[in-house]
Amino acid sequence: MTQAKVCFIGAGNMPRSIISGLVSNGYPADRIHATNPSVGKLDALKADFNIGVSHDNIAAADDADVIVLSVKPQLMQMVCEQLSQLDLTQKLLITIAAGIPAARYVDYFKQPIKLIRTMPNTPTQIGVGMTGLYADESISAQHKQICETLMISGGKVVWVNKESELNQVIALAGSSPAYFFLFIESMIDHGIKSGMDETTARELAQQAALGAAQMVIQNPQLSLATLRNNVTSKGGTTAQAVETFEQGDLRGLVDKAMTNCIKRAEEMAKTF
Repeated sequence: MTQAKVCFIGAGNMPRSIISGLVSNGYPADRIHATNPSVGKLDALKADFNIGVSHDNIAAADDADVIVLSVKPQLMQMVCEQLSQLDLTQKLLITIAAGIPAARYVDYFKQPIKLIRTMPNTPTQIGVGMTGLYADESISAQHKQICETLMISGGKVVWVNKESELNQVIALAGSSPAYFFLFIESMIDHGIKSGMDETTARELAQQAALGAAQMVIQNPQLSLATLRNNVTSKGGTTAQAVETFEQGDLRGLVDKAMTNCIKRAEEMAKTF
């Protein structure tokens, strides 16, 4: 099934990014189909990637080997119950929705299913994403490889051993781009307040963020503390800034934010 027929139920930014990565990496466009209620997103996918598109979830899913459930969590039950009229026992189901546990999908479909949960993040849209994957022991190595092939098209993937660890993935990778955006935004705001034009302030901050990330990636043998200390001369400007962050309990604030992120994911698991 290396050239499995893949159907995306939903055509938002995340499925678009996965489709883009697949086609860019040579996956046959005629083996990819997407469905969506609105015309605009489907027309754009057809024009950009020459994949199959339609409004018919049932027909598209029936023809597919792999069904990627890529609708919002609040719509998931309705979509799954619609698809439950099909015999899904021989198909692989992949969900990219946050918060909904695997057991809930069994309730939705009311039949035995092969399901893999995934948690991608928005940088997947530009090929540098991070996706967490979870599959229970009933999922074959072949199906896990198919899922990995789909998701790695948008960046890197990591398998977690327990489904509950996907909530950690949300806090560490799924939601975290927003943390960094907020931090960079705050830096730019200070630059503007200090009299610098916005374009220059943004270029300085975003390039520094990119460089810092690359330093982490390219120096896996060094701890983050070492990398930080290498920039921080005793009594210097960086030391003053870092000390201010420490006095403001930046670590504690980050810990609280990520804890609340995980709590919300757990709440969502009970809601949907």
